[in-house]
Amino acid sequence: MNNFTFSYPTKVYFGKGAMEHIKPELAKYGRTVLLAYGGGSLRKTGVYDQILGILTAAGKTVVDFPGIMPNPTYAKVQEGAALVREKGVDFILAVGGGSVIDCCKIVSAQAKLEEDIWEMETAKKQFPAEFVPMGAVVTASGTGSEMNNGAVITHEERKIKGGMMGAYNSFAVLDPELTMTVPFRQVISGAFDTLSHAMETYFGQPHGHNNLSDDISEAVMRSVIANIRVLLRDHGNYEARSELMWASAMAENGILKIGKVTDFQCHQLEHQLGAYTDCNHGQGLAVIHPVLYRHICGAGAEKFARFARNVWGIADRATAEETAQAGVEALADFIREAGLPASFTEMGIDPSKDLKAIADSTNLTAGCCKKLSREELLEILQECV
Repeated sequence: MNNFTFSYPTKVYFGKGAMEHIKPELAKYGRTVLLAYGGGSLRKTGVYDQILGILTAAGKTVVDFPGIMPNPTYAKVQEGAALVREKGVDFILAVGGGSVIDCCKIVSAQAKLEEDIWEMETAKKQFPAEFVPMGAVVTASGTGSEMNNGAVITHEERKIKGGMMGAYNSFAVLDPELTMTVPFRQVISGAFDTLSHAMETYFGQPHGHNNLSDDISEAVMRSVIANIRVLLRDHGNYEARSELMWASAMAENGILKIGKVTDFQCHQLEHQLGAYTDCNHGQGLAVIHPVLYRHICGAGAEKFARFARNVWGIADRATAEETAQAGVEALADFIREAGLPASFTEMGIDPSKDLKAIADSTNLTAGCCKKLSREELLEILQECV
């Protein structure tokens, strides 16, 4: 295992009724709270009124910041930062899924900066050190965004959807019952994002057989697969939703990454697909993953064979390569079983989109077992159509 330093700053309140912890947490901060959320579903389901009641009872002045989109834009970040400065916001409460939380992490940082945070992070390779405090109430799990300080933001003018670094949440509320307030299709695509996070970490280096982080990753992957299957039979199953919510957190709280050099090439490719099409993130990953893995599994046959055996329960075939390929096909079969799309066409993506521009603008990672070229990325995109 590689050397590592591990520290974790976010306090997690998990389970039914976990929102009761918001009021005592907010007592630590000033009077004015930015209440950030996405579309109208938060109001329609009553969650908005419930949280507003908690904030009012805590004696807080509430500043609304609605309309955060599924792929949050840099313009929305700047809008939020300006609002924080104008209203003298003391605390940001992000209510929703990864998109809302990601946006608020960067709002938290930009509000404390004089310079443009995009230029600061991408051009200067410098990162913020001062933030407006924030917390999260998760209604849509899958991204694990509440557990770290990373964010994915789309710069529409530059057609780049990229990772940024912002604030950590001081606390996160994870009540699985809140996932009942979002469409079921979103629950499944979010759960696949969790599976993707675990896979992209698992296939990172090193590939040794005695890596505890990989053992935990396998357990997370098996749990996600099993509980998606439970939900497909019983949409309202609380236990399955709670397991998926915690798996989402586990996949992105740093535990699986301990001692690992992760590889997120599939995410990098999907991010640029999203920059050009504004597609659903989990669905994009579901389409790309099997195709990309077919391109690389031969170069990492031993690790992919382990994935086949320990995650999918596949018996060894004649060669490691054949076992590896069987694991990738098991993943593809599961994606279809879960009702997720298997092609860009099924996602409704216009086949005339400039796939070369997407491939050429994608960040190239070192590769978990094979470094892909831009030409290969284009081939993968073309095979996804």
